[in-house]
Amino acid sequence: MKKFLIVGLGNIGEKYANTRHNIGFKVLDHLASEENLTFETQKLGDIATYKLKGRTFILLKPSTYMNLSGKAVQYWLTKEKIPLENLLVITDDLNLPFGSIRVKTKGSDGGHNGLKDIQATLNTTKYNRFRFGISDTFSKGKQIDYVLGEWCDEENKILPERLSKSIELVKSFGLAGVTNTMNTFNGK
Repeated sequence: MKKFLIVGLGNIGEKYANTRHNIGFKVLDHLASEENLTFETQKLGDIATYKLKGRTFILLKPSTYMNLSGKAVQYWLTKEKIPLENLLVITDDLNLPFGSIRVKTKGSDGGHNGLKDIQATLNTTKYNRFRFGISDTFSKGKQIDYVLGEWCDEENKILPERLSKSIELVKSFGLAGVTNTMNTFNGK
């Protein structure tokens, strides 16, 4: 049976729940609610297991805070014996327009502390990441406030459809592979 580790990046705690930086958690929470899955607190994160057409998706929301995400990712890859190519990390991206989604098989951390830590821990830039655009509509010097800020009303209206699209993307990653997923979803 093929196994996949789907990691949603975010920060634990109520005050971060609806922030832009927590889109990774939000995508996994949406999938869990659609499929009636329950997250259980385990070592270094909250885990839910989702089975679909002979595939097992281990959903991970690291409890290490964003800047130490690599530790949780490495632990669960090793524990579940999941090959690196079956890892998908879901993260927010300031360089993409709000709601746009892009999958890449490698790349820089783009200044994202979660990706920076994963890259340092895994010692590679070659891992799949699903970047969810949060746009960059903040004034100079306000990046932290913006990223850790809550979604505005307009974004909240569009979010449910974008979350549904994100779930389709995660399923496609496991069923159709990363290349087909990129062709289907990138720029949509």
